Amino acid sequence: MYVMTLNEVQLPVTPSKFTLKIANENKTVSMLETGEINLLRTPGLSEITFDALIPHTEYPFAVYPDGFKDQTYYTEHFKALKQNKMPFPFTYVRQTPQGKPLFDNIMQVSLEEYTWKEDAKNGFDIIISVKLKEYRQDATILVKNGPEDEDGTPTATLEEQRPAKEPAASYTVQAGDTLWSICKKELGDGAKYKEIASLNGIKNANLIYPGQVIRFA
Repeated sequence: MYVMTLNEVQLPVTPSKFTLKIANENKTVSMLETGEINLLRTPGLSEITFDALIPHTEYPFAVYPDGFKDQTYYTEHFKALKQNKMPFPFTYVRQTPQGKPLFDNIMQVSLEEYTWKEDAKNGFDIIISVKLKEYRQDATILVKNGPEDEDGTPTATLEEQRPAKEPAASYTVQAGDTLWSICKKELGDGAKYKEIASLNGIKNANLIYPGQVIRFA
């Protein structure tokens, strides 16, 4: 059994397969004396692709943790993930039939693109083809001049700096917001959404509405 969620929203039917592509950033160069050598670098951003079935009716094999949701619930969720311009958590969990987790994988991703496909042979069901890309937070690289080395050549060091942000006391929910994206934007850590939900008396972290005021302290 598999469970797949995008920003805490579980897909009703887990895709039968998905592809995880680890991008290559290694570089091969030719040296006069030794021939080709391989320069090993940090892997590039991973890409995830899959097709998700969004049923029109409630099938016995579909799973709805909070009760049946119609197709609009999911299509609007995909729309919000694209329009928010914010990274979000993608989770893929494998469980035994008894519900015991075997392994799980969670990563921050962006929704690069999605395609809505309909086919008469599927009735009123729709297929959404999804492409996700791993997200890495950007940083400012500061060059600091150092002392000259023995032959008089100036030296320098590179330091990664991430701007600190003073969190606001509260935030007013806008259309398309999720509690995870709010915590990521305002607190720098989307994983704090459960803590903030408890602080604000929110029983279901997926149910927030425009105009609602979220307190952080």
